[in-house]
Amino acid sequence: MNLTSDKLLEVLIEGLKNNKAREIHVLNLKNLENAVTDYFVVCHGTSRTHVASTANSVEKEVKDTLGEYPWKKEGHTNGEWVLVDYSSIVVHVFQQEARRFYNIEELWADAETTVIEDE
Repeated sequence: MNLTSDKLLEVLIEGLKNNKAREIHVLNLKNLENAVTDYFVVCHGTSRTHVASTANSVEKEVKDTLGEYPWKKEGHTNGEWVLVDYSSIVVHVFQQEARRFYNIEELWADAETTVIEDE
């Protein structure tokens, strides 16, 4: 399957919404010179359990819909910040305090950002 990052983005956002991820921000990095991926997707959960289950929800939605698995994933053991890397898109699921501390949206402020409204 020739998977586009836009189709993957659509599916993984559905996985985030299914688990009620908070404040989903999509940072489009395609036009930035030093970007290592097409998109960062940043959101947060309300607890360690919510962060882990949100990352799992993304993986399940992508696997079930597209048959794709992440290239790499990190952070499941501590639940503060889980990273799910699909190569063309990297999903960051934080606890709210960690999200504020690392402030990825500010670090990549040059990116075009889309905010997905909480449901």
